[in-house]
Amino acid sequence: MGHNMATWKLLEDMMLELKKKGVSIPANVMEDLRAAKSMIKLSCMENSRGEATQKAEEYLANVEACLINEAQKTLGSETADQWLRRLEEANAEVCEEKTEESKFVTGVPRDQKWIRVEPIKNLSTERIQQIAKDQNLQIKPQNDGRLIVYGQPNGIKEFLKKMTTEAAKQ
Repeated sequence: MGHNMATWKLLEDMMLELKKKGVSIPANVMEDLRAAKSMIKLSCMENSRGEATQKAEEYLANVEACLINEAQKTLGSETADQWLRRLEEANAEVCEEKTEESKFVTGVPRDQKWIRVEPIKNLSTERIQQIAKDQNLQIKPQNDGRLIVYGQPNGIKEFLKKMTTEAAKQ
């Protein structure tokens, strides 16, 4: 996601600069930029490197082509070349920023509460699952080793109390 998000931000800045110069940006280019951001976020949430990433790159390429063309017409070749160099750098850089954690969890009914739990030395995955089962809660493992525990609000409260007690014992 790193280079795509950096490229997206750079294209957004370029679009704003062109607008300040009085250039009218076509609606489809604006829509492509928005769609690219959505696809980038989707590819991060799903940890997919497939379709969403590919689609984001297509949208970004469309926006880039239009903006560079407009920059050449309006601001000159030198400015357009500078923008191209900046885009090249954005594509080359490896972004080390941690991706924003999703606040949306798929598969949890809307009427239920959920928490994300990370197993620790004192509380293994098996023990967390047992405590959750005792409270009639459901568990959904995640790719990163953490667990989504969900169910009725009172069950979540009791689960947290038991988890805290167990962690404090050891």
